[in-house]
Amino acid sequence: MLEYISILLKENWKLRLARENDIPALEKLITLSVRGLQASHYSVAQMDVALGSVFGVDRRLIRDGTYFVVELDGELIGCGGWSKRKTLFGSDHHTTRDDAELDPITDAARIRAFFVHPDHARRGIGRAILEACEKAICDAGFTAIELAATLTGVPFYAAFGYVLGEESDVPLAKGLSLQIVRMTKELPKAQKEDKRVNWKAAVRVRSRRK
Repeated sequence: MLEYISILLKENWKLRLARENDIPALEKLITLSVRGLQASHYSVAQMDVALGSVFGVDRRLIRDGTYFVVELDGELIGCGGWSKRKTLFGSDHHTTRDDAELDPITDAARIRAFFVHPDHARRGIGRAILEACEKAICDAGFTAIELAATLTGVPFYAAFGYVLGEESDVPLAKGLSLQIVRMTKELPKAQKEDKRVNWKAAVRVRSRRK
């Protein structure tokens, strides 16, 4: 993580948590990212109808304090986050949402909604955000991670140890669909056992305080 924070500083990038007043800039960034980087795997018609539903802003992530942005000279050039809730993908307007909280002991945390500006792709922005998310996930006591990757995103996540799972088609408007791939990652065993102990200890402390 420190290595990539150093890169961010050197490039004058700023990694921070997203705020609700970032939403207009996030909507612009997501559109640019999808149209600029997803066109090799999805048609224009698929991207058109997926924007705003599958691809879009999820305000719950911002309110939970689990969504990051990378900023350069006041412009957002990357975003991505993680979630402690059951929803696996999609914006505020996606129909299949479940905001129930996950159990860190038995459930996998979610990696959610990664987008990078096409002009700044392959410069370490996605990696810096992913490592910030994984650290926060570990700190929250989770022992595994799950995500729904676009076809474009599969090689990126695979490079960081995420394992390919089930492929599925997400229904879209106008009779279209969007292929995604579920991917998972287990935390290293030693780290996992340590997090289980720490999480259980924290639960016991909270119980005694009540």
